[in-house]
Amino acid sequence: MHPHQPPSGPPYGPHPGASSPLPGAANPSWMGQVAPQHYLAAPDHRGRPVSSVLPPPDQGAALRPGRLNGGLVGLTVAGGVLAFLSLFLVVPFLLANTGTAGFVGGFVASLIPLSLVLLAVVVIDRWEPEPKRLLFFAFTWGAAVSIAVTLLVQPLFVLTFQFSDEPDLRTYMATVQAPIVEEFAKSLGLLVLLLLARKHFDGPVDGVVFAFTIAGGFAFTENILYFGRAIAEAPGPGGDFAQVFFLRGVMSPFAHAIFTGTTGLVMGFAARRWHTGASILAFFVGLLPAMFLHNRWNSMGSGFLVDYIVVQVPIFCLAVAGIVALRVAEKRLTRQRLLEYSAAGWFTPAEVELLGTIGGRRTVLNWAAGYGRKQQMKDFLRAATLLANIRQRILSGRDVQLHQAEERKQLQRVLALRAAIVA
Repeated sequence: MHPHQPPSGPPYGPHPGASSPLPGAANPSWMGQVAPQHYLAAPDHRGRPVSSVLPPPDQGAALRPGRLNGGLVGLTVAGGVLAFLSLFLVVPFLLANTGTAGFVGGFVASLIPLSLVLLAVVVIDRWEPEPKRLLFFAFTWGAAVSIAVTLLVQPLFVLTFQFSDEPDLRTYMATVQAPIVEEFAKSLGLLVLLLLARKHFDGPVDGVVFAFTIAGGFAFTENILYFGRAIAEAPGPGGDFAQVFFLRGVMSPFAHAIFTGTTGLVMGFAARRWHTGASILAFFVGLLPAMFLHNRWNSMGSGFLVDYIVVQVPIFCLAVAGIVALRVAEKRLTRQRLLEYSAAGWFTPAEVELLGTIGGRRTVLNWAAGYGRKQQMKDFLRAATLLANIRQRILSGRDVQLHQAEERKQLQRVLALRAAIVA
C-alpha cells in the first residue's frame, strides 16, 4: 500500500458553519447514532491548503505516539498513589485470612484466571487500543482501591441489620451486601475514568474494556483470598483448594467481568453523548444490571449445577455475542467516518477499505513490514481510528469547537505519519 498523499494545493478549510443534511449512510449501525441537526460535513480538503488553517507542522510532535496530556498523567499518578495507600488495608487483610503460605499460593493460582480475563481485554481492545496507563489505572483500581472501599463499607451493612443466626447473616452478605457494595466500588473506577479521561472513554467498547480490566483486578485479589484460605485451611494437599479453584478459576473466571461489564456498557453508550449529567446518571442505571447478575450468581445454592448450565452459561454466551456485535459495529462506524473524510479529500476510497477493515489492516501491516516501517504503519492506523472517533464526538453536538480543534491536530498528525511511511 502506498498511502495516498492528498492533492497539492489548498487542502483544509474551516468546518461548515451550519449543519448539513444527514446522509443516509451516516448511521451505519446502532452504535453512535447521529441526530440530523448535529451532522457536519468533514472539513473540505479538496483544493485548499493545509497551511491556511492548520498551525505549522511540528514533525517531531506529530510523530510521537501516545503523547499524554497533563490530565492523563495526573489521573495516572493519583490512581497509583490511591492504589498504594489501599494496599496498607488490603494486604494485611489478606495475610490475616490466608497466612504467608496461603497468600503466596493464592497469588500464584490467581494469575491463571486473571490471564484469561486480560487476554479477553486484549482481544476486545485490538481495534482501538486504550492507553496502557489508563488500563493500569483500571487494573489497580479493581485490585486495590475497590477492595479497600468494599472492606470499609461492608461493616456498615452488617451493622444496619440484626440477624438471629449466622446462616442468615452469610446469606445476606452474599446476596445483598456483596452485589451492592462490590459493584459500587468497582464501578466508581469507571465513573472516574469517564469524567476525567473522557477523551479515551467515548463508546460502549471502551466501557467494556475498562470494566473488564477493573473486574479482572478485583477478581484477582478476591481469588487470592479464596484460594489462599483454602490452602491455609486444608488438612492436606489438594482437596478444598482444588474444588475452590475449579469453581472460581475454571467455571467462572469471567463472572465479575460480566457483572461490571454491563455497567461499562451502559456508561459507554452515555459517553457518546459527551454530557456529564448523562454520564453520572448512566453510572447509577448501569449498576442495576450488574447488581442483579451478581445477586443471581451468589444466590445459586443446592441446585448450583443446574442453575449454572441453564442460566449462567447462556448469560456468558450472550455476553460473548454482545461483545462480537460491539466490535462489528465499532468497525462499521470507523469505516463510515473515514469515508466521510475520504469524500472531503483526505483519504482515497481504496485507502479507507484498507484502514477500515481487519483484512485491510493486515494487508497494509504486511506491506509496511516488508519495507521496515511496520511501527509507522501501526501509528498511522491508530491515528486514523482516533480521527474517526474525534469526528464521532464532533457529531455528538457537544463541545464541537473543542473537538474541531482536536480534529485539526489529528489531521496534521495523519499527514505527518503518511509522509513518514512513503518517504
